[in-house]
Amino acid sequence: MISLKASQIARITGGALLCGDPDAEADNIQYDSRQVGKGSLFVPIRGARIDPHRFISQCFEQGAAMTLTEEDAPEGADMPYIRVRDTRSALQAIAAYYRSTLNVRLIGVTGSVGKTSTKEMIAAALSKGMRVMKTQGNKNSQIGLPMTMFEIKKDDEAAVIEMGMSEFGEMDRLCDIARPQLAVMTNIGKAHIENLKTQENIMSEKLKITKHFDKDGILFLNGDDALLKTLYGKQIFRTVSFGMGRHNDYYADDISVSGFKTSFVCHHDGTETKLTIPALGVHSIMNALAAFAVGQALGIDDSLIAEGLLTYKNAPMRQQIHECGELVLIDDSYNASPEAAKAALDVLKSVARGKTIAVLADMLELGDEGAGEHYGVGKHLAEIGVDCLVAVGELSQNTARGAAENGCGCVVTAGSNEEALEKLLPLLEKNCTVLVKGSRGMHTDEIVKRLLQRYEAAE
Repeated sequence: MISLKASQIARITGGALLCGDPDAEADNIQYDSRQVGKGSLFVPIRGARIDPHRFISQCFEQGAAMTLTEEDAPEGADMPYIRVRDTRSALQAIAAYYRSTLNVRLIGVTGSVGKTSTKEMIAAALSKGMRVMKTQGNKNSQIGLPMTMFEIKKDDEAAVIEMGMSEFGEMDRLCDIARPQLAVMTNIGKAHIENLKTQENIMSEKLKITKHFDKDGILFLNGDDALLKTLYGKQIFRTVSFGMGRHNDYYADDISVSGFKTSFVCHHDGTETKLTIPALGVHSIMNALAAFAVGQALGIDDSLIAEGLLTYKNAPMRQQIHECGELVLIDDSYNASPEAAKAALDVLKSVARGKTIAVLADMLELGDEGAGEHYGVGKHLAEIGVDCLVAVGELSQNTARGAAENGCGCVVTAGSNEEALEKLLPLLEKNCTVLVKGSRGMHTDEIVKRLLQRYEAAE
């Protein structure tokens, strides 16, 4: 638990204590005024629509011990107001300071897709051999990651931290806070290519996750990724590859699926280890290989890693499988990219009970490549034999075209989630499997919720 005096916070942030007791102490940090309670340091971070500075007095009424501010303190104020140039940067400075006080092995996870599921898999793999903290949800941003740092306890032995970036310089700032000693790079796709322009730029920015590596740092790379494999063996620190190809340091074969579990043999350095994970798809095997490699690097016994992997659970809205009577619903509605959409379609086919239906909404932030990438997803859907497509949104008109032109005989389009649900319901039948996926901004979780409500009511 963090415990800092007002005078310390002023020094750490390069701020000025305008008023109040310099020895006042804060034992928790909040940027959401609704979460402020006794002993909180309130950090009002201005957004596009709301300036939380107007909630400062309310936060003191709720028990806040002190506040940061970019403004002057009100006349007559007697509680600690610490003025800083930028409250978000100040939050990051406090998080970086707290990180420096921790004796923990920190594993950073980045990649265009799969960060959250890989983070969850690694945490599961380590859980039987170490005291592990992990990023909750996907708090991996300029605000989310600093808040994650404060959740690491002094007796935690490892922390698995998701680190996302969507623009130049962002990973630099995150690394200055988290300072990972180990890192996993899942892939280099086209997510955020609208901002970063090329996949080479994306890789270069993500590679900055190694910024603070020393000679003992290890970078775990997807060795099947065309760009990431070019980094292998060419760094001043150790690189370890994982993937399905036999050229990797860790690779898998002898794959079998039973129900919603996958078993396979992990090969490494002449040894074979049988592993089972409660997840489906090649991408899940890749995540498990990365997790196994990290576990071994941290000295955990293979049997404990295998035991830990069995505890893995998909994060909410990430390939969560709901069995609703004769309907199987795959909720993958959290986010979407071309690579992730194709992987999700493969999972749909692998678990299919009877008719298969994919509800696919727009994939955002693809820039000029958006139309072609959507078409490619539709083409993949048709090639693997998904029976029906419900395409939601303007960009997904291209998904519909890709599916129809490549042989999918049931393609419908919708301009909204409500319209998509109306067109989906008549397509449902007994022994049906439905996948729902789209970018976060498309809110396809609304479709999932309505379907679950419908089937729960029927039961």
